[in-house]
Amino acid sequence: MSALLFPGQGSQLVGMGLEFYNNFSLVKNIFKSADEKLNFKLSKIILEGPAEELQLTKNTQPAILTVSYAIFQVLKKEFNLDFSNFKFFAGHSLGEYSALVCSESLNFEDAAYLVYERGKAMQEAVPIGKGKMIAVLGAKLDDIQSFINTLNLNKGVCEIANDNAEGQAIISGDKETVDSFSILLKEKKIKTIPLKVSAPFHCSLMKNAASIMSKKINIINFKLPKFKIISNVTANYIDKTENIKKLLIEQIYSSVKWRESIINMSNNGVINFIEIGPGKVLTGMVKRTIKGANCFAINSIADIKNLKNELKK
Repeated sequence: MSALLFPGQGSQLVGMGLEFYNNFSLVKNIFKSADEKLNFKLSKIILEGPAEELQLTKNTQPAILTVSYAIFQVLKKEFNLDFSNFKFFAGHSLGEYSALVCSESLNFEDAAYLVYERGKAMQEAVPIGKGKMIAVLGAKLDDIQSFINTLNLNKGVCEIANDNAEGQAIISGDKETVDSFSILLKEKKIKTIPLKVSAPFHCSLMKNAASIMSKKINIINFKLPKFKIISNVTANYIDKTENIKKLLIEQIYSSVKWRESIINMSNNGVINFIEIGPGKVLTGMVKRTIKGANCFAINSIADIKNLKNELKK
């Protein structure tokens, strides 16, 4: 049994998808479709940069969606990959939109519009420099939450934004409170790494962004996915169309339960985890969480050929 995984923000790099763009006209058409929907040359930013433009959240989100969807279509239409043995599609944060598009729940052009607006709303929810995110390494989630509970949070915000993998969690909140939390963890000899992000994602500071996006999400048509989509919010599959919109809105300010999602898929018989899109961040998280899982990251034509050979075994 297999699962398809789609990356979120942080996996982007200039030139991602270039080999597919140069070799397949369907990829050129997908890139062109994104440009036309958004009314600017997203494809140029993806393929040529500059990196500063690609790193802007409003550009990053549709860029990763576009590349992920393009690779999926190459797998499906150019290499005729058999998806009958795929039980789940799951995306990390923004990647959930890629999963919905590839499972035919959401139209690609609608998704490109939504993630562009999502990126803008999330960027503008908190003034630059006022928020902060850090990675916490080597600590258990319950311990991290206990440490957060010892802080005086009458005014400040410090919350678990991502439970990514065994021993890897992300904290999000206002800069002052997260800095205080970093000092507390340092005293306990727990390693933290500040993240280069433009806003404190997946915490209650994003509720204004969620409010803006609820109006936009609710006017878009969603269908029941052809594959089971794992929600970041619940770590379980979404079984009703009306719940897709509700969970996408909640996802903006809720913790991403990625570790729990991976464990759930594994407990339901998944042994092959295939990451589609730029980078191999998600396969790394799977390896940390599920010992012995078969992981594949698809970033090139050679990767696809290798995957097809491995799945035949």
